[in-house]
Amino acid sequence: MPNAPITRGDGARRRVLDAALRVLDEHGIAGFTMEAVARRAGASKATVYRHWPTTNALLVDAMDSTYRPQPVPDTGNVHTDVAQLLTMFADTLSNTPFPRLLAAYMDAAERDPALQTLHADLTGRRREPLLTVLRRARDRGQLARDRDLDLTVDLLAAPLFYRRFVAHRPITPALIDDIIASVLR
Repeated sequence: MPNAPITRGDGARRRVLDAALRVLDEHGIAGFTMEAVARRAGASKATVYRHWPTTNALLVDAMDSTYRPQPVPDTGNVHTDVAQLLTMFADTLSNTPFPRLLAAYMDAAERDPALQTLHADLTGRRREPLLTVLRRARDRGQLARDRDLDLTVDLLAAPLFYRRFVAHRPITPALIDDIIASVLR
């Protein structure tokens, strides 16, 4: 059943962003065009251009629309809190289109300095829950005061990215436990 023509308003914006994510997921950055997104959304190109003057602007908004703040656990135990966050992240990497979208976006960001800046902002927001958990743990004395928390986030998250994007191997609960034990000992 074809999509109803898109009209103005928030519903229209959401439909175009959803269509943009589907086009990016299915065709990668090479197939990510205003025409393809408009066609998928059931909108005219003029409608799409009215909201986004360039494909990069649309790409940024579409990727930003995937961001959902994670609840920040606060059990009082850094290992438990980190495990909860890494498990949620592993689920995102394993059971959603996010990895394909991120790969396409990262490819585009390598070629466009404006996208690099926006990618860094999105990455910063995605890192914040782990940083919050680690700051709380440091304040409770569970981590050394001089621990580099940004590096710790890198060390916790990097193995998950490596497993998903490079090794194409599953991310298991045992792996998450091993990462936490190694990084937070």
